[in-house]
Amino acid sequence: MNDLFLSIVIPAYNEEQRIGSSLERILRYLKPRGRPFEFVVVDDGSEDRTADIAREFGTSEDAEWSLRLLPNDGNRGKGYSVRRGMLEAQGTYALLTDADLSSPIEEISKLEKEVVDGNCDIAFGSRDLEDSEIQVRQSWFRETSGKIFNRLVRLSTGLPYADTQCGFKLFKMSSCRDLFRKQTIEGLSYDVEILYMARNRGFTLKEVPVVWRHSEGSRVRFAPDAFQMAWDLLRIRWNDVRGRYG
Repeated sequence: MNDLFLSIVIPAYNEEQRIGSSLERILRYLKPRGRPFEFVVVDDGSEDRTADIAREFGTSEDAEWSLRLLPNDGNRGKGYSVRRGMLEAQGTYALLTDADLSSPIEEISKLEKEVVDGNCDIAFGSRDLEDSEIQVRQSWFRETSGKIFNRLVRLSTGLPYADTQCGFKLFKMSSCRDLFRKQTIEGLSYDVEILYMARNRGFTLKEVPVVWRHSEGSRVRFAPDAFQMAWDLLRIRWNDVRGRYG
């Protein structure tokens, strides 16, 4: 496929209930636009039919789009899956989105306005700006935990953003590919590391309010994941001090 415009990178773990409908919804939206695109589904050691469903979906012979399934050798973590998918992406631009489409694919137009039509290297969805639209909220506990983590992010890294963790981000790959080569975080704090490196390199970043709805079935385990995410913030600063990010 020549002149590939967009890669849609989807990390997936035990998503057999959602992956098929999400791929179909993305296809219905993107295909009429007439710009070649690809799906890059990274299966993170799923124990259900996630990989089979994605593989079957990608059997269509269509010059406008394709699907590549990248199976990990076991459950390696979301950050690992994102890094692998982004380094395999062949599009001029790459959209990172969660398998549950918590931010509908139609919201990509807001990100493209900043990256494709504007001068941004990265545009990322936010649930916590004034114009963000939360249609289905998380539990009070989840929302409060997220706000606490965001405060830790600001204190430890200096990132000024309201929401670094929304899984809906668009990258200009000519400038951003090296970020993923340098990425070290394989868990849930990978977003912070990528944005931290990008900002330190002087990239143009834009936080964009998006529509978002909570989907049941989160893979986050609060006690171990919260501890690891906090620890990873310290690792990010230490990596920077050591010159790991170049």
